[in-house]
Amino acid sequence: MRGVAAVPTYVVMQPTTLCNLDCRYCYLPLRAADRRMPVAVAEAVARAVDPWAERSRFSVVWHGGEPLAAGREHLAALIAPFGPAVEHHVQTNATLIDDDWCAFFTEHRVRVSVSVDGGRQRNAERVTRGGRPAYDRIVRGVAALRRHGLPFSALAVVSRPEPGLATELYDYFLGLGCDVLGVNIEETEGVNLRGNAHDAATVTAFWAELVAAWRRDPRIHLREVEWSLRYASAILDGTADDVLPRRLDPIPTVAYDGSVTLLSPELAGFSDPRYGDFSSGNVLDTPLADILAAAERTSWVGEFLSGVEACRDSCPYFGFCGGGHAANRYFEQGRFDGTETEHCRNSKIRLLEGVLEHARDHQPPAA
Repeated sequence: MRGVAAVPTYVVMQPTTLCNLDCRYCYLPLRAADRRMPVAVAEAVARAVDPWAERSRFSVVWHGGEPLAAGREHLAALIAPFGPAVEHHVQTNATLIDDDWCAFFTEHRVRVSVSVDGGRQRNAERVTRGGRPAYDRIVRGVAALRRHGLPFSALAVVSRPEPGLATELYDYFLGLGCDVLGVNIEETEGVNLRGNAHDAATVTAFWAELVAAWRRDPRIHLREVEWSLRYASAILDGTADDVLPRRLDPIPTVAYDGSVTLLSPELAGFSDPRYGDFSSGNVLDTPLADILAAAERTSWVGEFLSGVEACRDSCPYFGFCGGGHAANRYFEQGRFDGTETEHCRNSKIRLLEGVLEHARDHQPPAA
């Protein structure tokens, strides 16, 4: 895996910077401002995306702010330029979902992913702009999805891994009714400056416990665990070199104004005296395909690729994670050519070690 691919597998689109919540760990810098994407930006992206979607599966992920804060009429206008082969996904806090939004998701074939961190106590970091708990509004939105028979994914942030939490979370999401679950250990990035260093044994035990909970009742697709098992299986089969793509997915994030940030959506909206605004171009001025073709000319992208090579040379986990994420390097280390980050330790190294620890502890007895 070397360099950046010229064609992505999905594009992240920011229909508005506004979010109606003020989660304490949020990384977004402009979430109090309502800056909406013009339809011309969506039209420019669609011109690039539609041919890609005709050749292979392709997704547009609507991610804010809170995408639903853009309103149904405006979001429909942004979706309209895309052809029927494009799959649409929305990452939402669910607080605005009602029967009308469910009809919208059905009409426009939008797959929904809900951000929720567990039960009421575990969800305490997710609050309104007035500081009030958002939990009841979230579960009302989820209830609407279930009432309309709409499948949905869930994404949970874990701020403090601790014994018993993984089992509690998994049982909660079984009851919530999602069919896919992603678990993110909180990251230090963007405007969230809270530290994310944790005891290694505690984090490893958290992941091992999550594997055990999933194996007891594997009705949910558990994103991190299933990826880890796929990698472990490839190691045993001697096919580990085929797990990662040959080139990095550029993951273009198209901000509300059409500017394109590559590799890490979390960098969008930020700037740095050395790197500028991290943008590689604007779709209103340059076709998205041309921006991606010239990706490695962006100075910080080249520096990040140097860091990826340093990981390849120094880290035994490289085949599993592929060198980590640009935003984690920048926000933890202030540059892109470093190597191991706290995010690597929490969500890559300890994850894989937790899966292997569970496997070792549950080996069948020797014959």
